[in-house]
Amino acid sequence: MVIEEILNYNKNFVESKGYEPYITNKYPDKKIAILSCMDTRLTELLPAALGIRNGDVKLIKNAGGIISHPFGSVIRSLMVAIYELHVEEVMVVAHSDCGACHMSAESMIEHMLQRGIKQETIDMIRFCGIDFEKWLYGFGDTRKSVIDTVEAIRNHPLIPHDITIRGFIIDSTTGALTEVEC
Repeated sequence: MVIEEILNYNKNFVESKGYEPYITNKYPDKKIAILSCMDTRLTELLPAALGIRNGDVKLIKNAGGIISHPFGSVIRSLMVAIYELHVEEVMVVAHSDCGACHMSAESMIEHMLQRGIKQETIDMIRFCGIDFEKWLYGFGDTRKSVIDTVEAIRNHPLIPHDITIRGFIIDSTTGALTEVEC
């Protein structure tokens, strides 16, 4: 069991005071929030490629590094970062070869059914107003996704206009960062 391995590692980490080099406060030293994808290739590559360390930034991750709802958890996290934690800049960082690119509701629903979710459950959720096609769709073009995400943040009625918001694509192998003009 992987969770048991993680718990054992954590116990040893705490006992040996492995946490000491990571002690910081809740305020990001660089006053930046980064919205990025949850892709496993970026776990260590993104901070290494950007030269960021523990305590430097607020890192917000989700599937695709996108805004899927104007009042969802990503905007909420950005608002906390801006209003409570003094963030002044936002970087949207998508990446090459993203799994959310061309992700489809049809495929995901098929996987749900294979894993034991009942069709009646999916139908009931649809009846309650959830548009699976919109909710579970990723994006078709990474560059356009970055532009759309930057614009969603810039144009949000609760995000102040003095916040700098820029978009980038990171190569998920080399870490090379390319700015997307938005």
